[in-house]
Amino acid sequence: MRREQTLADRITSSSVWRSVVRHGYPDTQRNQALIIASNVFLHIHPVKIKRYATKVTYTFCLGGLSFFMFLVLVMTGVILMFYYVPSTDLAYDNMKDLGSSVTFGTLMRNMHRWAAQGMVIAVFLHMARVFFTGSYKPPREFNWVIGVLLLVVTFLLSFSGYLLPWDQLSLWAITVGTNIGGAAPILGPKVNFMLVGDYQIGQPTLIRFYTLHVIFLPLAAAFLMAVHFWRIRKDGGISGPL
Repeated sequence: MRREQTLADRITSSSVWRSVVRHGYPDTQRNQALIIASNVFLHIHPVKIKRYATKVTYTFCLGGLSFFMFLVLVMTGVILMFYYVPSTDLAYDNMKDLGSSVTFGTLMRNMHRWAAQGMVIAVFLHMARVFFTGSYKPPREFNWVIGVLLLVVTFLLSFSGYLLPWDQLSLWAITVGTNIGGAAPILGPKVNFMLVGDYQIGQPTLIRFYTLHVIFLPLAAAFLMAVHFWRIRKDGGISGPL
């Protein structure tokens, strides 16, 4: 029993454990208060903000801009879903109808497209800012990993949405992209078949990319963002300059 307690104490006191969980188990009133005060859902507004965190020139609000772009993408994407059918026979006609028959259809599509490109740029610059200011260092290394995953999900969202218009540009772009994945050693052909869903790009490919684009990848991004914001609070807010 003592050995188990000693091993548990060693695990919970290690730097790796404290990089993930900043406080202990809520067995005392103090630990309960710490968890409530540092939880983004239970106590969303910080008690105090450091002076450097209020300077726009330090962060340029790149994280906030990335989140804003994501909200714009969700709003416009839901509206576009009312007029889009993931079918090889109808997808391209739906895109043309958005520009000619649907009120503000062109505006919604352009907002979605430019917000997607803006989110990629904002997330990349945000990662660069975090790297150059050393904000990835302990105890924030776990949140840096979450940020890298968010960058990957952002790229996948942009890549999966590229096929949906079903025009020549998107068709050949996805052909090149899936062939790059298929060039991987050993697992390359399986990765290519998993992405395409067939031996050539067609209806199964469109359905897979549509499902990833509107369901799985947005849910993954929303979950990772929630963890990302929570870790910022748990790690003491925005890190200071070097």
